[in-house]
Amino acid sequence: MEWLATVPIWVLCLIVFSLRVIDVTLGTLRTVAIVKGHVQPAVVLGFFELIIWVAAISQVVSRLHESWWLALAYAGGFAAGNGVGLEAERLLARGVSGVRILSQTSGNEIARILRGEGHSVTAFPGEGESGPVTMVYAMAPRRSTQRMIAAARSIDPNLLYVVDPAHETNGGVQLRLRPVPHATGWRAVFKKK
Repeated sequence: MEWLATVPIWVLCLIVFSLRVIDVTLGTLRTVAIVKGHVQPAVVLGFFELIIWVAAISQVVSRLHESWWLALAYAGGFAAGNGVGLEAERLLARGVSGVRILSQTSGNEIARILRGEGHSVTAFPGEGESGPVTMVYAMAPRRSTQRMIAAARSIDPNLLYVVDPAHETNGGVQLRLRPVPHATGWRAVFKKK
């Protein structure tokens, strides 16, 4: 990487910014993989995240005496990488969600429509603050939850809904989550005997 020693500072700032965006995005995706118990993707993402981080930080440290713009590019890349990482995770939308829909007027019709779309749905009668309601509970891949809610809203625009991540299931929608076999993070230090 000796060629970087001759690159103008403004070009190096763009390189450092871009490397930092990529490494923080990978870090965000790695964190999500760890939380969901996907060990292999977390290992691979962590490997590339650190290689990119070392490349970026080495350029900043070696040429920081030439310009403080490098520190700003590094910090800006970190900030932008958080946003890009969250958006990338949202676009990937891996996993399964539990969707609870509350309707005062059309719960059974919503359940019928969602079943027709292939979703696993259960409807419960209930009592709300203003009278009887129907709670429709459905499991769906995260990618399809917004379409599911839009279909339900086309029937009852006044419904209420809650979307929760599903961590385990044994029927309907197949989860691909695997628990990590041991404690992780700072809590793991206290759990060792």
